[in-house]
Parts: sequence; structure tokens; C-alpha cells
Amino acid sequence: MQKDKLLSTIHFHFIVIIFGFTAVLGSLISISAIPLVWYRMTLASLGLGLVLWITKQSFRVSKTIAWVAVISGVLIAFHWITFFGAVKVSNVSITLSVLSSGAFLTSLLEPIFYKRKIVGYEVLFGLLVIVGLVLVLGTNTSHLKGFFYAGISMILAVLFTLLNGKFVTKTNPYILSFYELLVGALVVTVLLGIQGAFTPSFFSISSQDILWLAILAFVCTSYAFVVSIVVMRHLTPYSIMLGINMEPVYGISLAYVIFGEKEAMPTSFYIGVICILAAVVANGILKLKRSKKAKQISTPISK
Repeated sequence: MQKDKLLSTIHFHFIVIIFGFTAVLGSLISISAIPLVWYRMTLASLGLGLVLWITKQSFRVSKTIAWVAVISGVLIAFHWITFFGAVKVSNVSITLSVLSSGAFLTSLLEPIFYKRKIVGYEVLFGLLVIVGLVLVLGTNTSHLKGFFYAGISMILAVLFTLLNGKFVTKTNPYILSFYELLVGALVVTVLLGIQGAFTPSFFSISSQDILWLAILAFVCTSYAFVVSIVVMRHLTPYSIMLGINMEPVYGISLAYVIFGEKEAMPTSFYIGVICILAAVVANGILKLKRSKKAKQISTPISK
């Protein structure tokens, strides 16, 4: 059991590194944001669909789950469009730092979405995140457009997470993910079709871009999603929370190693990132303690 937990922890952090590498790939791939998302979602849905077909999974879902897949697919498509748009117009560091604040928007929207009371410390940590975001942006208006795109991307990711969190336990998560990716691919196909983008030059991409797109679609999307669910069987919520919160750290570090001075930011930026991460980690710790305390109260003592 301990061995499984250790291996799962190592594997999960590897997956989080892959998630962090997604933004780096967005910068490495030369094609623009919308075509990039089309390739990602199309290839990933085909890859995941092939795996499900080989393992003889049923593709049937209820009408409710079908609608959830449609709405979620639209949300994730525009999330990735704005995410890669932010990477293209600013850099990896700005994009990931803004997205890391999504955990707090989630905690503030959860009371409305799941009809529970607002928790005081969540509001306090939310204010700390706002301070962090102000420091991240600073007075450098050259990254304002990327900051704006990343903010929209973060909001869409939060809405996607809240919706999925309510329905993912009611169906096969692999099947739900497949349909979400498929719907997203269809949405981006319509957008590109309206723009008249499907010309011979659209499919004429460099061999280097093909390599990066394959890694993005099959490793960072299909593989990472499946494995992230499997390893959660052996990890506590706290371990998962800490792992996910390391994504901007891994991503920004990888970006600095690969792109060097292009990713160098002022000291205030890193202070802001620390504020955001500190708030996210502290929020997770308090939530875990409250959850354990609630379980102890609700569990009768045997005599």
C-alpha cells in the first residue's frame, strides 16, 4: 500500500509537470491559438476514443450527461483558445500565474453553485490573491493583453471545473472527457470554418510543430487526463491539492530554462506568485482540517 502511494505521488507530480509544460508547448508551436486548439482537441479526442474503443467501453450516456458534455466542451474549447492566446501575446509566466488564482475563484463560487455558506477565510485568501495578481501585473502594461486573456481563460476553467465536479461521479469520467473533447473540437471546427481557415496552408505545418502537437494532444491531454484519475485512488486530497498547486512553479521554471531571458520578470512578479500560491496552499490545508473535523464529529464513537 505504501509503495503504491509513493509511486502514485511520484507519477502525479510527473503529470503536474506535464500540465505545466503545456504552456511551454503553446509558446514553442508556431501556429496561432485557434488552429493550435483545433489540432489539440481533434487529435486528443481521436486518441482517447481509440483507447475507449479498444478497451470496449460503452459510449452511451444519458441526456443530462450529453448536455453537460456539450456545455463543458464549449467551455474547455474557449478556455484553451484564450489560454494559448495569452501565451502567444505575453509569456508562460504571466499566463500560469493568473491561472493559479483559479482555485480561489472556485472557492468563492462554490457556495453559490452548491448552495452552502460563504467561509470567512476564503474571502480573506481571495483578497490575498488579488494582491498577488496586482503585483504580478505591476506597472508593466505590455503584458496587459495577455493578463486579460489569461483572466478569461481562468474564469472559463473554473466554470468547467464546477460543472464537471457536479456530474463527473454520475458517469464514466473517461467517456465524459471524450465527449467534451469531441464537442470542443467541433466548436473550434465551426469557428475556423466561418473564418474560411481550412485551406491547404492550414494543414501545411512544419515537422517540428507536428512533433509538439503530438506531444500536446496525446501526452499532455489524453495520457495526462487518464493517469491523473488513476493515481488519485492512492492519494489524499491534500497530496493532490499540493501537487496541482505546483503547476505554475513547474511551468514557470521550465519556461525560464527553455526560453531564458524572455521569461525573466521583475521581483514584484515573483512576490505576487508567492502570495497566490501561499493563499492556495493555506486554503487547501484549512479545508482539509475542516473536512477531517466534520468526519470525526459525524462518526459515532464505538463502545
